[in-house]
Formats: sequence, structure tokens, C-alpha cells
Amino acid sequence: MKNLCGRSNRLRLRDSICYHESALDDHFERSRGASSVSAAVGINLIHTDRTHIKIMVEEGRDNVSVDPQSAEEWLLHAQGLVPVALQKAREVKGFQVRWKMIISKMEQIPPSLSDLSTHPFFAKNTLCIEQLQSVSNTLNEAIRFSELCLKEKYEGKLQMQSDLDSLSGKLDLNLKDFGSLIKTGVLSGSFAEPEAKFDTHVRELLARLQIGHLESKHKALDSLVEAMREDVKTVLGLIGRSNIAALVQLLTASSCTVREKAVSVICSIAESGSCENWLVLEGVLPPLIRLVESGSAVGREKATISLQRLSMSSEIARSIVGHGGVRPLIEVCRSGVSVAQAAAVGTLKNISVVPEVKQSLAEEGIIKVMISLLDCGTLLGAKEYAAECLQNLTLSNENLRRDVISDGGIKSLLGYLDGPLPQESAVGALRNLISLVSVDVLVSLGLIPRLVHVLKSGSLSAQIAAASAICQLCSSGDMKKLVGGNGCIPLLVKMLEAKTDGAREVAAQAISSLVSVSQNKREVKRDEKSVPSLVLLLDPSPQNAAKKYAVSCLVSLSSSKKCKKLMVSYGAIGYLKKLSEMDVPGAKKLLERLERGKLRSLLGRK
Repeated sequence: MKNLCGRSNRLRLRDSICYHESALDDHFERSRGASSVSAAVGINLIHTDRTHIKIMVEEGRDNVSVDPQSAEEWLLHAQGLVPVALQKAREVKGFQVRWKMIISKMEQIPPSLSDLSTHPFFAKNTLCIEQLQSVSNTLNEAIRFSELCLKEKYEGKLQMQSDLDSLSGKLDLNLKDFGSLIKTGVLSGSFAEPEAKFDTHVRELLARLQIGHLESKHKALDSLVEAMREDVKTVLGLIGRSNIAALVQLLTASSCTVREKAVSVICSIAESGSCENWLVLEGVLPPLIRLVESGSAVGREKATISLQRLSMSSEIARSIVGHGGVRPLIEVCRSGVSVAQAAAVGTLKNISVVPEVKQSLAEEGIIKVMISLLDCGTLLGAKEYAAECLQNLTLSNENLRRDVISDGGIKSLLGYLDGPLPQESAVGALRNLISLVSVDVLVSLGLIPRLVHVLKSGSLSAQIAAASAICQLCSSGDMKKLVGGNGCIPLLVKMLEAKTDGAREVAAQAISSLVSVSQNKREVKRDEKSVPSLVLLLDPSPQNAAKKYAVSCLVSLSSSKKCKKLMVSYGAIGYLKKLSEMDVPGAKKLLERLERGKLRSLLGRK
């Protein structure tokens, strides 16, 4: 039983039976101007196909005796409250500005109720009932406050102003929730098919993130996290832009727990790689950066992982810098061993790819932080990202190269290469730096044995980088002797059989440089796989970029009769004829040598 009107302004009810909500609207519209009721009017029964609402008016005051259960009942209940609340509000003389705003918002409720009630699945969704209950509570509150204002029986003017502001906010929320409920599509879910139950459940949870107060959103977030544990792929497939907007708003919730759960869901969305643009368009970067800066341990970790994934886009990486994200990320790098630290380094590594932000990174102290991670970090992932970040920073930027060198970066990079599986990033960074350092210093620091170690134990990309660095180093005969003497030639010959064109090309290039020294040439000759592998690299196809280096190597080896015989036996002449027509340097010269040798061999037999 709820009191809908005060004694001074009673609701006139005509003793008729209403079967449709339009009739009920007309009824309240006609009764809006009534100021009193002289006697008990009696009992009017309002029937619909599924409701039975008893409206009773007693002498001296107006009451609506209702016990609504279904969506239709709650709809009629809310529709009945609107004209009463509006009538009361219009009679209030005080707080005119606030009441005028409240009235304008209450006038928007009937169209929203109508939109909701005309939806085919209106009666089948609990969210509808919850929203109708919520707006009914708000309207009852409006009636109560209007009566207090009319009687001037409120505790204080400031308190009533605060209460009216709160009421206005609740009306805003009700109107927004009605719109969200219709737009989310959750009302259109299939309730009949068993296989659709999980999808329907998830859609309702996603809708609840956009509707109601923080506590209800918190509960929906809990359930959504559980649903993601059960079937994350399905959940991610049902998330739309409006759901992402709701999750982003929860990143700034007053509750730390809500923020943590919201960022956990957003982290999963970011890692899925399907909604990066929506996340950024809905403003996810500033709250993520704030969580990195001052969030809880869980919040910081998930936010940093999210930024790492998002920063793989150069455009988003620029935005992270623009929103002031570099300094908090660097602070996380300094904070110690954690998953967040590795993700922060990974994010900065991604950002360092963007040429125009490199100087900004350097000004924030990124170089010393990355070098420190190489020296003292315990997470292998963080060290690898640090080396890759230094590689990116020193690419085509001489000033930053000099900064890395002056801060002791070469020694740290070489120390990182001592690991069991050296990676390409550290070798690539060293390759960017060695042109600015004297050969003597590089030798004294132990560069060459590290390059040999990489050729022997590193990944293929690391081996390619090491061979490329050897090409850079071998500018003098003495350096070529030193490199060859450290055992790299058999490893380079082995690389000639690699599966990738890039690896074969750089190996052939390094060998072609080294064989200009006689001791290295002898070692190449001794390797039984060298000539066959080099002949195969004479393939004239455009994809084979190693052919010019293979020709150069074979020209150097052609002074040996044994090597020439091997070249001929493996079909070098056929390749060289085609390469001569293509004007590949040295091909014609080598072809002539091999043909002369073949002719002499035939004449010698005769």
C-alpha cells in the first residue's frame, strides 16, 4: 500500500474499468486538474490480460493500493505516479529553479515508458521490472519532497537543495537507463532456445553494466568475470561499443574493487585484439594511465598489460605519450620485479618504435632505466623488451646512440648476450652502436666471442643480426683475421643452408668479406659444405638476393682446382650462364674460369 497524494490535492478517479494503458493515461490526464474529492469514490478495478490493480480512494486522502508483480503491473503503477508527481511539483513555490528542472525530466518519463512497453519482449525480462521499480521509487520520492516543500517541513534549506539535486540525478539515471535498456538489444534475446541461454545471460549482464547504480553494476561485473572464466570467447563476441563505454566509466568508480574488476575485463578485451579502436574512442587511455600511476597492485598490472597491447598500434602509442603515460610507465619499470614491470617495459618498447616520440622518451630517462633492467632485472621478458627498446631508440638516431654508449649500454648489452638463448634485439642494438666505437674498445669488451656465441646458440633472427654485425666490423684485414680466428666461419657456412632468404644472404655476404684474407679462405675451403651451398645460392630467381655474394665467394675460391671441380660438378656453369646474361658482377669472370678448367680437364684426358 503506497500513499500517492497528500490530503490537500487528491486524485479523482472515475468509476470505470480500464483495460488499456492509453485509457489509464487519459484517466490521469483528465484528473490532473482536480483539487479535491468530496467523498469516497469507491473502488475501481483496472484489469489487463495479466494484471489486477486495485485503486482505492479514501475520504480525506488519496491512496493507491497496489501489489504489482509483473512488468505490466509495474508499468501501470509507474504511469499512475507520473501525473500525481507532476501535479505536486507544479504547486511548489520554493526552489523554483530546481523544481522546474525536475518537472522537465519527469515529463520525459511517459514517452520512455511507452517505448519500453511496446517492445515485443517487454514482459519477459526482469530488467524491465527493475527499471519500472526504480522509476516508481524516484517518482514517490518526488511526491514526498514536493509535499515537504508545500508544507515547508524540511530540516533545512541546504539539505532540501541537496535532496532535490539528488532527485534530479536519479531522474537523469532513470531516463538514461530506459534508453540504454532499449538500445542494448538485451530485450530481444531468445528466451526459448536452451542453447541461447548463456548468450542471453551475458547480454543481460552487459546491459546491467549500463543501467542502475554502482552497486548493481558491481554485481553485474562480478557475474561477467565469472562468465568470462566459463567461456571468454563467447563473452568477447557479444561485447559492443556501448558495453565498452560502460566498462571504461567503471575504471573511475569510487570503489577500488570495481575498478580492479573493470580493468580486468578491459584487459581481456584488449588482449583479444578485436576492439582497440572502440576502447580508445571511448576514452580508455586516461583512466588506464591513472591506474598505472596510482592504482592498486592488481589494477596497475591489468592496466599496464592493457596499454602494452594497445600500444602495438603506432597511433595509439602516440596517444599514450600525449596523455602523459610515459612517466608512470617508467616509474613502474623502476619499481621492481613484477608482471606489471615487464608489461611496462613492453609498452615503452612499443612506443619507442615511433620516431617522433623518441626524444620525449629520452628526456624522461628511459635509456638509463633500460640499461639498469639489462644489468639488474630478473625477468627475462623484461630484459628482452629493454634490449629491443634500446634497439628501437638507436635506430637512425645518432644522438641517442651516443647517449646509450655514454651510459654504459654496450657493456650491458654484451652481458645480456651471455644468456643461453641470446635474442636478436640485443645484437641489433649493438649493431646500431659499433660504428661509433673504436675497434679496440669493442675487442676489449669481448664483442667477437659474443657474436660467435650468438651464431652458435641464438635464434635465427639473432644469428642474422650477428652476421650483419660481422659484416660491419670487418673493415680491415686485422679485424677479419680476428673474426675468422674466433671460429665463426663454420657457423656462417652452416647458415648458408638456412630456410630463409635473409639468413642465407647475410651469411654469404659475411663469408665474401672474410675470404679476402688467406687464412679465412683456407678455412672455407676445408669445409666440405661450403662450395655446394654456395653453388645452390647461384639460383638466378629474383627472390634469391644472395647470388651476388655467392658469386663473389666462389670467385675467391676458384683459385683452387678442387673447388673448381666441385663447382662444375654441382652445376655452377648452368647457373652462371644465366647470371652472366643478368650482368651479375663476377659471374662472367667465374664462368670463363670454370669453362677453361673444364676444357683443360677434357684435353688432359685425351
